[in-house]
Amino acid sequence: MSITDYLLIGVALSMDAFSVSICKGLSMKKLIVSQAIIVGLYFGIAQGLMPVIGYFLGVSFEDAIKSFDHWIAFVLLLIIGGKMLVDVIRGEDECECEGCSGNGKADVSVKIMLPMAIATSIDALAVGVSYAFLGANIWIAALLIALVTFIFCFAGVGVGCFFGSRWRKPAQIVGGLMLIGIGVKILFEHLLDKA
Repeated sequence: MSITDYLLIGVALSMDAFSVSICKGLSMKKLIVSQAIIVGLYFGIAQGLMPVIGYFLGVSFEDAIKSFDHWIAFVLLLIIGGKMLVDVIRGEDECECEGCSGNGKADVSVKIMLPMAIATSIDALAVGVSYAFLGANIWIAALLIALVTFIFCFAGVGVGCFFGSRWRKPAQIVGGLMLIGIGVKILFEHLLDKA
């Protein structure tokens, strides 16, 4: 996999966290940079760690499924991307503004942020499993995913604060389509290599 592939997957994976970050920004009367950094760090670290965990889980099963690993990567990315699109269609991406403090600041306490960070990074765990089957460099991938997620989430707080909620759905749609596209690309590359 190339650096571009890692970056595109990082962008796609960060869309759930980006949407939640917009919600955090919606609860602010004005942008509080320290809170935007905290939001970015929670989501960035979680998104960076989950692929590493998934990778090492996948490596432990690699020999048993080497002959059809590309199909697993394709199906995982298809399911994750498809779920993002279905959530948008069903309206399940709506901002619930959990943790709004009511005082013009977002609640960035551990009890609010940690569960959100874990929940939005479960997809990255599955991508980490697919990385194991693809022989990807997990350290570069995890670093880029964490960095991209931090940047998007920091920006998401600002977007929510300044522009409101109209960017949530487009972010979810773009993320879902990118993951599906990368899954299709992986499958076709493998099938063309075998031809």
